[in-house]
Amino acid sequence: MANTNPPVRNKDETRPGTTGQFGSEMKGKAQEFQSAVSEQARGLASSVADKAKETASTATQKAENATAAVGSSLKSLADTIREKAPREGMLGSASATVADKLESGGRYLQQEGLKGIGNEMTNLIRRNPIPALLIGIGLGYLFARATRS
Repeated sequence: MANTNPPVRNKDETRPGTTGQFGSEMKGKAQEFQSAVSEQARGLASSVADKAKETASTATQKAENATAAVGSSLKSLADTIREKAPREGMLGSASATVADKLESGGRYLQQEGLKGIGNEMTNLIRRNPIPALLIGIGLGYLFARATRS
């Protein structure tokens, strides 16, 4: 009598669907893990971006406050020059001019801040591109010479 049953290689093969079910479970677990890691990465990236925005905003505000403080100091210096400098003669005229310029510069810094300075520089460069380029090259050369050992 011949044995008509196929040979059994693994005892799990006798149970229908166990290998496929195990693979499906592993695939499901891997997808859950991937989803959880992706969600955590998105949350971390969002947190880092928010912190960077907050830091940039704080730095910008501090720079604007410092610029306003410099403007206030310039105006105060102008007042001091007016009080202590002579009022007559050539020295009086020069000190009055210096005080006026310091006061107007201080007022400009308080009102316009860094954004105003940046806009003025942008407009100046747009109106005079060649001289701006030459000044940039010259400053780059001087900076390179100063930092070279």
